[in-house]
Amino acid sequence: MTSSTKHSSTSQIEAIQACIADDITAVNVVIQHSLHSEVALVNQVAHYIINSGGKRLRPILVLLSAGLLGPVKAEHHQLAAVVEFIHTATLLHDDVVDKSSKRRGKSTANALFGNAASVLVGDFVYSRAFQMMVAVQNMRVMEVLSNATNVIAEGEVLQLLNIHNADITDEAYLQVIHYKTAKLFEAATRLGAIISEASPDDEQALSRYGMHIGTAFQLIDDVLDLSGNTLEIGKNLGDDLAEGKPTLPLLYAMRNGNASEAAIIKLAIEHGGLDDLPAVLSAVERTGALQHVRRIAELECELACAEIAHFADSPHKQAMLILAQFSVSRNY
Repeated sequence: MTSSTKHSSTSQIEAIQACIADDITAVNVVIQHSLHSEVALVNQVAHYIINSGGKRLRPILVLLSAGLLGPVKAEHHQLAAVVEFIHTATLLHDDVVDKSSKRRGKSTANALFGNAASVLVGDFVYSRAFQMMVAVQNMRVMEVLSNATNVIAEGEVLQLLNIHNADITDEAYLQVIHYKTAKLFEAATRLGAIISEASPDDEQALSRYGMHIGTAFQLIDDVLDLSGNTLEIGKNLGDDLAEGKPTLPLLYAMRNGNASEAAIIKLAIEHGGLDDLPAVLSAVERTGALQHVRRIAELECELACAEIAHFADSPHKQAMLILAQFSVSRNY
């Protein structure tokens, strides 16, 4: 990616944050206060991961969907923090399962503190999130978040089952994305609507917006894993391939490449590792796999924007449209 593209992505995030700056500050206060534990190691690991440079997109979605409908309330701040905690807990567990050593350009928590500490502090962050959601005293909120957490866990297991599976269909892979990644985006926008007492139609529209954004976001992650700049994406190129994860660009290149290319990609997925990374990247480029997946992500972006078209123009709506574009144009 060029420096101008990086600048464009940064400018998009800054534009999104501008209309909710005070609310983001309020959410950060909730996060820092709620992370406190009497156990020193819990504080150390939890603060490390929560402050490691994430984009805070999921809590931002809670705030933007709320602002689209009216005033942003303290309950929105609380739930935005809850969503970030659930996401953080999944990262702590994911990095152990994936044996990852680098995330967001920094060492992962498991690399620094060990697998046991990461798993157990992930459990703490999960349980703290549930304490916080109960405090909101809204049964719909508890229903949405408990369901989302369960679906995310199913998505993690599905992904595990598909490791080294070069025969997975596109539909089955997209199901993993919808469960593992898009579900929390969907829950975030739905929560904003619930606390704002939106109509059922508006709540559904916002939840679908979140689902489409989350799907696009993960598809672009798949693209960046095979094309991004290591310093910008904050992880090593080909990490998914090294773990034997069959992502959409790989599946497309395997189906549309010649016999030699298909065999190399199939072998790389089935055995993992990066021995054949140059040949895989060459096949991905020659078949136009990255462009194909980007087009699918762009369609998800268009569908997301269509879901909020009927809302009145406002800074929050404009920020949500920019966020949709950012999800497919970002380079990190």
